[in-house]
Amino acid sequence: MDISKTLSIILMMTLSVSCGLQGNKEGKTQDTVAAPDNAGGNVDRFPYPDIPLMLSSPDERKAYLLRHYWDEFDFADTTLVNNRELIGKAFVNCISMLADETISTELVRDGIDNFCSAMEKHEHARMVCMRMVDDLLYDVNLPFYNERLYAVYLERMLESDRLDNARKGALKFRLDLMRRNSPGSIAADFRYRMPDGRSRTLLGTPVSGNRLLLVFFDPECHSCKDIMMQMIEDRDLSMAVAEGKLTVMAVYTEGNEEVWKRTCSSMPEGWIVGNDGMSINDGALYDLKAMPSLYLLDNGKKVILKDAPYAEVRRNLGF
Repeated sequence: MDISKTLSIILMMTLSVSCGLQGNKEGKTQDTVAAPDNAGGNVDRFPYPDIPLMLSSPDERKAYLLRHYWDEFDFADTTLVNNRELIGKAFVNCISMLADETISTELVRDGIDNFCSAMEKHEHARMVCMRMVDDLLYDVNLPFYNERLYAVYLERMLESDRLDNARKGALKFRLDLMRRNSPGSIAADFRYRMPDGRSRTLLGTPVSGNRLLLVFFDPECHSCKDIMMQMIEDRDLSMAVAEGKLTVMAVYTEGNEEVWKRTCSSMPEGWIVGNDGMSINDGALYDLKAMPSLYLLDNGKKVILKDAPYAEVRRNLGF
């Protein structure tokens, strides 16, 4: 079964997060999930660890659970690993707890390490689980997208003695790309060409109202069209640009000159429209996972929001 399809089913299910886990008389928590077709129709149970009875506070119990979450799961059993619904839901439960921003960085690292240390020892499990983590934590279209957790995972796997240099090189490239243009940093500079032939750099672009909405777009992307149309038809956005409270800069990054020329005439008056000549993709300057990719900057080009949904941009701008 394709993991992306399975995960879409998992995400529709009711999730049992740690605060809702119920223990049996022995102090062991269990969750029952129906197996997918390729697991023979059996019912498998995720084996949550025994939480010592001496740990009475919720924080202590949660910390123990996260540090030992995967201890009883047999990653050597390919039948269990191939039960994508079982392992997928268990992973979703785990990252739902780890995503709690009140949890310490140390505990997050321990929880990720518990998962990686258990699965990396077995080649098939490692292949399945690494794909699952990529699909869940690094897909901006899924609700469990979380760069913070994904970065901790990448850092941990770069320490693994089970991966070859080529695989580690790919992980290191992704980690470095993710770390670029983080909130609080100065956005990576690039040169772009405007419809009249003039060129500028991002850092040399004047900004009105101390806010620059930087939009990387591809007009041939269907989801991009929908969000771009939403922005174009947003009267509050148009008014902010007209009143000099905001600068909007839309940059085409895909390198098709004909598409670029057709697009220019349809962009709103008052927007800066540019073509980067593929310099952003060629130089891996920005992590453009999905289009459009929206960055909110101040007039010094410091990043306020990175790759944010348009609704979040609007909230930040006070619309």
